[in-house]
Amino acid sequence: MQNKTIHFVSLGCPKNLIDSEVMAALLIKSGFGITPNAQEADIIIINTCAFILPAKEESIEEILQMAEWKKDGKCRHLVVTGCLPQRYGTILQKEIPEVDLLLGTGEIPRIADFIRNLENDTSSDRQSFIGEPSFLMDSTYSRLLFTSGCSAYLKIAEGCSNCCSYCVIPSVRGKYRSREIDDILKETEMLAKAGIKEINITAQDTTLYGSDLKGKPDLSLLLREMASIDGIRWIRLLYAYPAYLTGDIIQTIAGEEKICNYIDIPIQHIDDDILKAMNRKGESKYIRDTLNLARKIIPGVALRTSLIVGFPGETPEKFERLLDFIKWARFENLGVFEYSREEGTAAADFSAHVPEKEKERRKNVLMEEQSRISYEINQSRIGDLEDVLIEDENNHPDFPYIGRIRGQAPEIDGITYVSADDAAVGNIIPCRITSADVYDLFAKQTDNEAEV
Repeated sequence: MQNKTIHFVSLGCPKNLIDSEVMAALLIKSGFGITPNAQEADIIIINTCAFILPAKEESIEEILQMAEWKKDGKCRHLVVTGCLPQRYGTILQKEIPEVDLLLGTGEIPRIADFIRNLENDTSSDRQSFIGEPSFLMDSTYSRLLFTSGCSAYLKIAEGCSNCCSYCVIPSVRGKYRSREIDDILKETEMLAKAGIKEINITAQDTTLYGSDLKGKPDLSLLLREMASIDGIRWIRLLYAYPAYLTGDIIQTIAGEEKICNYIDIPIQHIDDDILKAMNRKGESKYIRDTLNLARKIIPGVALRTSLIVGFPGETPEKFERLLDFIKWARFENLGVFEYSREEGTAAADFSAHVPEKEKERRKNVLMEEQSRISYEINQSRIGDLEDVLIEDENNHPDFPYIGRIRGQAPEIDGITYVSADDAAVGNIIPCRITSADVYDLFAKQTDNEAEV
């Protein structure tokens, strides 16, 4: 096995990325090598997403593209893991014969055994192993970080029990289950010792953390404990379900210097009828009050949300209500999804579905409005002093580095281009914002000595 190399393709959300990192580390421990180049790989593993139609289409496209390396390149085996096989295992086995092995979301701990057996199997039979989605990682699992050398995601829980009417997550990831707080802190310490400066907290719902554990330790306690760990400079909260975003959590974010003044709050909609049909907890007034509270308590907080347009029953009037809300809320960052009719969900059987072209139009209207808001917010930042986490070098003579301020989450938000004479990746340096466009900022390092 020493000579066998594996290439990973990780699709979908950060939670899926962590699963890929765990599998990669398990394979390295078992003697396999990992390569970033598909053409060099003996085995290609695609960890897939199946949340909505575009994610499924991306997964299928990637599988077929990687299958070309199996036909014309060095690759001998093609393996598909994650949400897509968990949801469609037997169908995929019939429809995509190029795939040699299908593994569900609960099979991560046994990935090395599956790959080893695949290598030793001389038959041409395709295999699938789709069990209960019950796996919950802990600190005993190493990770081969696929993110930059200074930033990492940390998964505090797995699965979901909210059962939104449009969502397949509970069926492919299982019910909500939190990791023990001491175990999360142990992984945080491990990441800090590995040189990680920024931790982005993730789960299907981070604000529900601890509700299923003995003694019910809550997110506020976890955040305070994580902030006490030496070496970690920034902690960022993602996937905060608005109904569970309490005043205590908001106060904790405001009171801890290491916790970024940033909250990702997926609200999905603001019309009460739509929220009820989505089976979302928390009415529109509660959402507005929560946003007001966050703005009041956390100075300069950057709020991000995600929205769904074209949900069944979203009349023009209900859409206009959502548009008016966006104008009122003025989110720093915002993403919009067109409703995807997913088999096996309650909403798939609803009436009054919105035509596809109208969904697209509504998405474009929201994004155009958000572009205007984002541009105005970024323009107002010119002249501000901000700490910038340097993530990479940039092939531009005026801005040789790329980084992010506290108000920019990795991958989903804008970036900051930095003018500096000598900044090292992983450093957090003081900068002044000099210009801005719709999503990105441009900054110059100040005369202060760079922080390490």
